[in-house]
Amino acid sequence: MRILVIGYMHAKFDKRVYRTVEALSKRHEVIYQYWTDKNEEQAQFEEKTNIKYVPVVYTKGTQGNPLRKLVNRRRLDKRISQLIEQEEYDILYMHHFLASRPFKPFKIAKTKKKKIIYDVHEFHPENFLANLKGMSKTLKEHVMWNVFKKQLQLSDNVIFVSEEMKNYVLGKMKFKNKKVLVMPNYASFATKANIEDKKREIIYVGKTPRNLEKEAELLNRLAKEGFSFKVVGNSSQKIAGISHVSVPFLPYKDMMKEISRAMFSLISYMRANSGEPRNDSFALPHKYFDSLAAGTPVIVRKDFLSMANQVKRLGVGTIIDPEDVERSVEKVIKAYSNYSNILRNVEIHRHEFVWSEDKEKQFLEFVLS
Repeated sequence: MRILVIGYMHAKFDKRVYRTVEALSKRHEVIYQYWTDKNEEQAQFEEKTNIKYVPVVYTKGTQGNPLRKLVNRRRLDKRISQLIEQEEYDILYMHHFLASRPFKPFKIAKTKKKKIIYDVHEFHPENFLANLKGMSKTLKEHVMWNVFKKQLQLSDNVIFVSEEMKNYVLGKMKFKNKKVLVMPNYASFATKANIEDKKREIIYVGKTPRNLEKEAELLNRLAKEGFSFKVVGNSSQKIAGISHVSVPFLPYKDMMKEISRAMFSLISYMRANSGEPRNDSFALPHKYFDSLAAGTPVIVRKDFLSMANQVKRLGVGTIIDPEDVERSVEKVIKAYSNYSNILRNVEIHRHEFVWSEDKEKQFLEFVLS
C-alpha cells in the first residue's frame, strides 16, 4: 500500500505531521509533501525510511491583505493538486486543505476512488483568515462552515485534536456515522522530574508570538511572590513590560529538560482576533503535553476548555482567569502550597500525555483498516 501525505504549509519535521509520516512508513510506502523556503531536490523512495520526500518551495510572509495572499497561494496549490493527480497512491492523507482550492484534492482522490484521511489540526471556520474583522469575518466564517462540511463529507476518516472539537463539529454538522479518531499533540517522550531540582519559576514555551498583555499584571504580581518568569523560544515584543529571562529556541531534548526544572508551565495568552476563541478553546497543543510529560504542572487559562477540563479532572495544575488577577494569584499560590500532591498527579497520569506504541497502533489501525 502507498500513502500520499500532504503536509501543505507545514515544515518537513513538523512534530504532528512527521509523526504520522514515520508511523505510516513502518508498514507502507509514504510519499511526503512538505513546505520549505529553500531549493531542495526531490528524493526517491529511501529503502531505510520507506519515504519519498517531496519538498514544495514557497516564501511565507508575503505582503498584502489576506485576500491578496490567498491569490498568491494559487501557484503553490496548483502544483500540489498536480502532485495529487499524478502520483500513484491508495490513501490520501490531508494535514490541511489548499487555501485557494479547498475541494480540489478531495475531489481528485474521490475520482480516483482513493481513501481520504483528513487530519484537522485547527478549527478551520475560525482559524482560516483569522485576522478578518466585522462583516468580512462573519461572511468568511459562514462560507468556511460550508467548505468545512463539504470537506468532511468527502473524507472517509477524520482525525481531531480533542474530544471537544470532535463533539462540537460533528454535533453542529449533524454527522452521525462519520469514522473519527481523537489524536492530540502528544509529547515524544517523558522526562523524570525531581522536586528538589525545581526552581520557583514559571516557564512559557513556544516559538509562535503570543500576546501576553492580559497576563502581564498577573506575572508581575507573582514576581513579587517570589516567582521568576522564563520564556523559551519566543523573543516577541508582546512580552515587553514583564520581567523575564529569555532563552532561544532549543532542541527538543534540551527544551524538555528546561521545562522539567520549572515549577509551573504557563499556557495562557490573548487571541489576536475577537469573538469566542474556539480554536484555542478546543486545542490540546504541544506545549501542554510537553509540559506534563516533562513533569511540570500547568497554569491554564479558563477559556481553553479542552486543557482546563483535563487539568480539573486529573489535578495536574491550576486554572486561571487573567481578567481576575487577585483570584488568579491566589490560585497559583494555593497550587504552590499543594505542589507535592499536584506533582504526584502529574506522575500518575504522565503516560496519558506521551506518544506510545499503543497510541501508534490505534492510529495505524484507524488509517489503514
